[in-house]
Amino acid sequence: MKWVTRDIDLYLQAKEYVDTAIIPLIPVTWENDVKTTVAMGEFITILTNEMERQFKGRIILFPPFTYTARESVESRIERLTTWTSELSERGMKYFFFVSSDSIWKQHEEQLETGSLIWLPSLPLEYVEEKYKQAMLQDQMKQLITIFMSIWQKSND
Repeated sequence: MKWVTRDIDLYLQAKEYVDTAIIPLIPVTWENDVKTTVAMGEFITILTNEMERQFKGRIILFPPFTYTARESVESRIERLTTWTSELSERGMKYFFFVSSDSIWKQHEEQLETGSLIWLPSLPLEYVEEKYKQAMLQDQMKQLITIFMSIWQKSND
């Protein structure tokens, strides 16, 4: 389910089945590496939309958690923790943070409330649509395994 009214109506009817939040972590900058940063955000957006499609009825794809390169990592983590605390109080059990920003990988242990999925950004702007879909499907096969593993661990 996406963060849109139609899907939230469905969530309200079946919220006991929806226990997982996907939160894209998207940097924003106007520095010299703006194109690389935009490409990372574009890749993560496409990928998380595909995750939402695959797991519709089990997850909610939240709006991107955005931050600037100048914001301290501590501040980012504090804001993200505020998000997850509120969502946890409302029944979310699992949190998947999805990013291509390697900074998150360096601070993964500080994300106590969820699982970081870090993927290097794929340069999709020059890829034909059929190859883009194949690349995304390959990524999704791996991600499905990760999701299922985490969900199963908590049920054991």
